[in-house]
Amino acid sequence: MTLKQRLAKRDRLIGTFVKTPSPIIVEVLGLTGLDCLCIDAEHAPFDRLAIDACVAAARAADKDVVVRTPALSPEHVLNALDCGATGIVAPHVRSAEEARELARMSHYGAGGRGYAGSSRAAGYTTRPMAAHRQASAERTVVIAQIEDPEAIDAIDEIAAVDGIDALFVGRVDLTVAYGAESQDDPRVLAGVEAVCAAGLRHGRPVGMFLARIEDVPYWASRGASLFLLGSDHSFLLAGAADLLDRGRA
Repeated sequence: MTLKQRLAKRDRLIGTFVKTPSPIIVEVLGLTGLDCLCIDAEHAPFDRLAIDACVAAARAADKDVVVRTPALSPEHVLNALDCGATGIVAPHVRSAEEARELARMSHYGAGGRGYAGSSRAAGYTTRPMAAHRQASAERTVVIAQIEDPEAIDAIDEIAAVDGIDALFVGRVDLTVAYGAESQDDPRVLAGVEAVCAAGLRHGRPVGMFLARIEDVPYWASRGASLFLLGSDHSFLLAGAADLLDRGRA
């Protein structure tokens, strides 16, 4: 079953962010049972070649990988998908029009994703155009990140856009945008609740990052099903801290 199908079924999916532009990190995480990886090209130093190498490593491990692009722009979306990523997490989707543009640039069609049969996604010219276009339509996951007050105000319109496979709450950016001091600020919590409720109303899966893994059951009960938790950096820090604690005990 594809990641797109599992998202649509609301399976509980657990993934993590990859912050280090190294295919070896992706190769190691590919040995785990994580449902997917998210290459964070928005907040980590991934250039086109690093994205390409990391996606190749994920595909070699048969691990689904999505790319959080640096911006909502056709060139970033095209590059990630041509490299063979399972899908896109697009930051700062603020309106239904931006959601429609994201869906358009992520799929083949009039005014949409540019076609190249020479890409990894297309099998380096070994896959007929019709077969590749069908496989892309069936497989490509398009996730709109909701992290601005304007997006919360327009969440029903955004959630109703065809071609968006999931909404993803950027809770940290939402906290900053509201001028709040804590991710548990009532305005932030109300925003997350609004995204979950809109997802349920419009049949749109919802995902999120959570700083506290213990919060997963609560947000799952509110309708969220995709959780990108931690990162390779947090694993290194936690592992080093545990090593020190146990070594000094």
